[in-house]
Amino acid sequence: MHIPQCETNAVEILDFTPALESALQPADNYDVSRWLFVPNKYDEYRYILGTRGENPLICYGINPSTAAPDALDNTLKSAERIALHNGFDSFIMLNVYAQRATDPNDMERNFNTHLHEENKKAFEYALTLCKGDRPTVWAAWGNIVEKRKYLNLCLSEIIAIGNAHNAKWVSAGKISVKGHPHHPLYLKKDSPLDLFDMESYQKRFSAK
Repeated sequence: MHIPQCETNAVEILDFTPALESALQPADNYDVSRWLFVPNKYDEYRYILGTRGENPLICYGINPSTAAPDALDNTLKSAERIALHNGFDSFIMLNVYAQRATDPNDMERNFNTHLHEENKKAFEYALTLCKGDRPTVWAAWGNIVEKRKYLNLCLSEIIAIGNAHNAKWVSAGKISVKGHPHHPLYLKKDSPLDLFDMESYQKRFSAK
């Protein structure tokens, strides 16, 4: 379980580009030919964790927990299983907000603009790893997106980036009563990916 030791404005935030450059170099504690881990050390935040392949599924959760290369948590294990079941050879996990916190109630209340801006760059990069002109992005943030007011702002900007890249938005499992896409945890491993009406979703939540 990851309990934040402080708010992210109290730690040194490595910008995405140098963090990625380090993550592409050989590592002593995991196989960089299999894993993409940015930053490439366990910290209070994480931009990307995923596997390498020719046809990745981008999965968008709400915020990171404890997962690291060769030590996936249950959420990422589920994301990987569902990606492989649906014909993808790899997965890339990103999050609406990059702060690690296993319990969403522990997420910081003060929005870190710098962390968010660098987190958006992670999405831009992940989209370049997808072949074809319509990268598939799995909306998987669940009702937790309502936990902090700043998450709606973060999400709206992330959706805009996806739409600018002609993303095909999908979801897995039942849409919640509140209208949010299902979180990966507790989904069956053979759950199909269904088209997600992002335009209608935005209209419903953009005013909140």
